[in-house]
Parts: sequence; C-alpha cells; structure tokens
Amino acid sequence: MTGTTVDSQIDELSELDVVSVVEEVWATFLGADAFMPLIPLAPGTPAPADPCWDAAITVAGAWQGIIMISLEAGLAHHVTEAMLGLEPGGEHSTEDVVDAVGELVNVIGGNIKGLVPGPSKLSLPMVARAPIRVSSLVELVRLPLAWGEHQLALVVGVPAGGDSVEVGT
Repeated sequence: MTGTTVDSQIDELSELDVVSVVEEVWATFLGADAFMPLIPLAPGTPAPADPCWDAAITVAGAWQGIIMISLEAGLAHHVTEAMLGLEPGGEHSTEDVVDAVGELVNVIGGNIKGLVPGPSKLSLPMVARAPIRVSSLVELVRLPLAWGEHQLALVVGVPAGGDSVEVGT
C-alpha cells in the first residue's frame, strides 16, 4: 500500500461507520422486512456455517481493500425475494441469488468506498456458494450479525504488506 499504513487506514474507517452503512443498505434492500433489526453478535462469532453464499468486492486506488459478506443460504434467498419481488418461499434460480447477493455487496462496498480516501474504483462483485478465500488480509472491521434466525458476517480488510488483494474460492 503505497503511502499509507494499515494503522492509518484503521483510523479512517470505524466500525460504527461500517455498521451504519450495512444498516442503511439492509433497510433499503429489505424494505418492510427491515423492521426486524440486524443484531450484533459477540466478537469472535464465526461466520455462518455451510451452506452459505459469500460475496466480495475490492476497492483499488488511493485506498486498497476488500469488502466481503457471508450469508446463510436461507438469508440469501430472503434477500433475493425482497430485492427481486419474488414470492416468499418460492423457487429461486442460482442466477437470481448471485445477482441479489452480488448487488448487496456492491452497494455496501460502494458506500464504504465513499468513506475512505479516493480516488478509487470498485471491482465487479465475486459471488460463490462456497467460502471466498483472501490471501494476506488484515481485517479492519468484522461484523458478525443476526437477522431473525439467520446469521451473516461482513468483513472489511486491507492487504497485509502488498498493493493488491488476491481473492479466490
């Protein structure tokens, strides 16, 4: 990371800022369903267990980082229904879930990008029905959350000692 340190990036992005972004985007995506609040879980709570949907988006520019979200499968389907106006409990194509979860991480990532130094660009979202792995990541913020009976986790991180984030499944 040219010109900045991880410590200075931590100062630029607070957990409270990230929580505000996630809550605002969540309310927008879920509409009336958003009245059931996102509940923070204890630090150290593991990410949702399989089966889950993971999505990631990178930020490149004056600030280098990644935003990742992991949703239990049932929650990913609920987000898909709300976003696409589908019948609750109905069948969803894989493409519909990929689109909805990808758009969720894209909007959260775009809002977080607005909180860090620019100029910078967002990548296209990567969505997988498997854990997304990131090499050499320093987590700035980890938010384990519950929404009703479902769990999700959001991570904002920066590369450890490098200029880019390597992402894969």
